[in-house]
Amino acid sequence: MLRAAQRYTRCLSAVSATRGNHKSALDVLVADKPAPEETVTSNFGRFIESVQPKHLSSTVLQRSKRMVLDSIGVSLLGSTTEVFNLALQHCQHMYASDDVSFVIGRRGVKLSPTLAAFVNGVAAHSMDFDDTWHPATHPSGAVLPALLAISDMLHNSSKPTGLDFLTAFNVGIEIQGRLMRFSNEAHNIPKRFHPPSVVGTLGSAAACASLLSLDHNKCSNALAIAASLAGAPMANAATQSKPLHIGNASRLGLEAALLASRGLEASPLVLDAVPGVAGFSAFYEDYAPRPIGSLDEHSFLLETQDVAFKRFPAHLGMHWIADAAAMVHKNMVGLKGGRISPHLVQEILLRVPISKYINRPFPETEHQARHSFQFNACSALLDGEVTVQSFHPEALQRPELHELLSRVRLEHPTDNPANFNIMYGEVEVTLVSGDVLRGRCDTFYGHWRNPLSQESLQRKFRNNADSVLSSEKVERLIEAVEGLDHLDDCKQLLSQLH
Repeated sequence: MLRAAQRYTRCLSAVSATRGNHKSALDVLVADKPAPEETVTSNFGRFIESVQPKHLSSTVLQRSKRMVLDSIGVSLLGSTTEVFNLALQHCQHMYASDDVSFVIGRRGVKLSPTLAAFVNGVAAHSMDFDDTWHPATHPSGAVLPALLAISDMLHNSSKPTGLDFLTAFNVGIEIQGRLMRFSNEAHNIPKRFHPPSVVGTLGSAAACASLLSLDHNKCSNALAIAASLAGAPMANAATQSKPLHIGNASRLGLEAALLASRGLEASPLVLDAVPGVAGFSAFYEDYAPRPIGSLDEHSFLLETQDVAFKRFPAHLGMHWIADAAAMVHKNMVGLKGGRISPHLVQEILLRVPISKYINRPFPETEHQARHSFQFNACSALLDGEVTVQSFHPEALQRPELHELLSRVRLEHPTDNPANFNIMYGEVEVTLVSGDVLRGRCDTFYGHWRNPLSQESLQRKFRNNADSVLSSEKVERLIEAVEGLDHLDDCKQLLSQLH
């Protein structure tokens, strides 16, 4: 059997040639405002083809590098989880071995590019530790693994520059954000489809099409093909299947771009609102698409809407309630002294938004616990904080934790909607003594309104990456990502992940 690298030779040669041709063409391309008859779908294709590094501001570059660093870190930690191991074993046992693209956290292990994108995407979301944006989605996990897989796939002489890599990454992020802003429904905590499985798949396709320098027709086809591969139900939240949503978004977006690069065609109206025929509108009932304007006047959404970085591995909504509970913990320690004892507590009242899938009174698994207002509030009341260790089996099974859980009651104030931009978390603990202690969090540390400092972000990265890599590699990775926009090619970044 021919080696995998040989099987990819012709594809890589064509892709490398395409990348070179389109780079020179893009240097002189001016993206005009869409003509009145131009469809939203073709407009998005032209946008993907036309974006160049010069269109990225220093703010967008810095924020996207922070996203890349955090995503690599949570993926490295995620590579130690059971769900990642199951996904990797499945790919190794069910598919022929292809020595092409690296598997994160597994030195010397490689898979085909699409399977590497899949398992590395699973790693990114295996602990729900990855970044979150507004409108609600996990933007990086769907895009980064696909771009790393492509970069590994390309011949050493055709590796993208760090700036090309960041440009493609930002194209993938931007497409996700634009699609979600076509729907008011998408602004709230989801009920039907898990957003990364929808917009993430198209974001991955857009990023890959950009990195491969596909022409605008093929970029549009990549989006349309990806739409046929998108979607996963919210019923699988808080299960081991939820990380598959990110893995599949990354993998299937990459596949969509590769199929488009070979000439596969799809609907030229998939992003348009066509009465009687659902395209992307199938995912959002109030979908109202609009074209992207001239690149000369375009501002990337990341310029004004930063992402949230999580301090502990759980659904983003847990961070409000955990911080509010930590305030109460501090007051209880000051009032009673020493460790918090459940027998002191009569009732715990949580004021949170209505969201069924994160209302879990007695979670039985780590995945359920990551999606439980009750668990995260009680963990913070006991320990003063929620950490990676809070979701280990021995922490989940603590008798004192279950005693507190039995005392929890929820209220859903009308001024507290299920929206990451305006929600809050409030904890009110009534003690047996009659004392009432309260804590409220409107904006937690790590939210886009109160972002992690670079020092805090790097500390999180080191804590996560140290579980897999040597301290020397960890520091080289930080250096490579921080200087990514100055790298002549991505080999310096890739070499630290192999």
